[in-house]
Amino acid sequence: MRKHKGDLAIIMLMIILMSVGLLVMYTIGPVRANFLNAAIGEKRYYDAYFFVHQLISVVLAIGVFFAFAKFKLLNYKNIERCAKYLLIIALGACVVLAVGQVTHLPIAKCELGACRWIQAGPISIQPAEFVKFAVIIYLASIFAKYREKGNILRNVDFLWRFVLSVGLSLFFVVVVQKDLGSGVPIAVIALFMLFQSGIPFRDFLIILAAAVLLGVGAIMTSPHRRERLWTYLGITEQTETEDEDDANAYHIENALIAIGTGGLLGVGIGNSVQATGYLPESINDSVFAIMGETFGFIKLCLVLFGFVWLLMRILRVADYSSDYENSLIAVGAFAWIMTHLVVNVMAMTNIIPLTGITLPLLSYGGTSMMAVAGILGLVYQLSQYTSRQVVTDRERRNEVRSTNEYMKHVEYEQFNYRRRR
Repeated sequence: MRKHKGDLAIIMLMIILMSVGLLVMYTIGPVRANFLNAAIGEKRYYDAYFFVHQLISVVLAIGVFFAFAKFKLLNYKNIERCAKYLLIIALGACVVLAVGQVTHLPIAKCELGACRWIQAGPISIQPAEFVKFAVIIYLASIFAKYREKGNILRNVDFLWRFVLSVGLSLFFVVVVQKDLGSGVPIAVIALFMLFQSGIPFRDFLIILAAAVLLGVGAIMTSPHRRERLWTYLGITEQTETEDEDDANAYHIENALIAIGTGGLLGVGIGNSVQATGYLPESINDSVFAIMGETFGFIKLCLVLFGFVWLLMRILRVADYSSDYENSLIAVGAFAWIMTHLVVNVMAMTNIIPLTGITLPLLSYGGTSMMAVAGILGLVYQLSQYTSRQVVTDRERRNEVRSTNEYMKHVEYEQFNYRRRR
């Protein structure tokens, strides 16, 4: 496919959403800094601390986006060839974190009973975000490799690669790092890419049911996850107190108060009450509720519309890509961002049990923003190699066969040329 102009809407929407996140950090950052300073008893955070750090993250994320979108060394073909090594590096970072956690080394940053960050001086990195990126690239490569050999679920070589890559990723993220919120997008990415691969619908339903059972098992075998579920259902275990203001209920109650207080038009910039310390994680997982309080329902719907528009542009790349692997990468990116958006919004509105998951491009934090910007940069690069019309699954298979036949012809001609010489 000849290279053409990319989808500029992806760049525009990404920058708009990042700008909204910066505005939120500018408005609630000083309040958050004062609250933390009062909690620790010293002035560690200055008023613009969170805004400045978020601005640095945005600049770095935009740089990552254009590196994946424009840099020739990061051409999608080169990235696809390195899929296995990307996954090994990402899982290797998880191993380093796990070793640091067991040996109590300062390289493992632990908060609230979980170790999810690698600390290197003033820089902290969350390996789970890079695992999501690597899983998308690796799964796309093995799906494309084994799909032409028939039903991939009947191919033992494919199955052990798929199960090992997804299984190890979920083990390190959910079990070792105790981060079910980051494990859910990984599972959804794998399921979406399986569905896109064209496996029989009956087989997909069986795999989906197995994934749901594993998710329920992960919840029921963890006390803090089970407690969140009981809080959502209004059940109190005998081992727990019946205090209505327990941590989970307190969190969701104040999130709903924030959204309800905002009304249609919001309380205005700088007037948030919940950000003063009532709502936990106001700049991270709960930023959606703070936006509802500050901007109001109408503007919050505009932000959600921006996300939906971005997701539709990503799906468009998947539909118009003649290359099967490119289409799968775009589907994986869609599943990643969509899962974060849906789970965060539903948790903050008490539709599902509370879980810790960031709002892409808006929540405070550099690792998540750079990882999402990286996959969006790759999708933008792929948008430069799309067809003018929707490409059907059959056309992609024919394209692969034509390419394989052409490569065999080239190899045959090169062999004859060397033999004649």
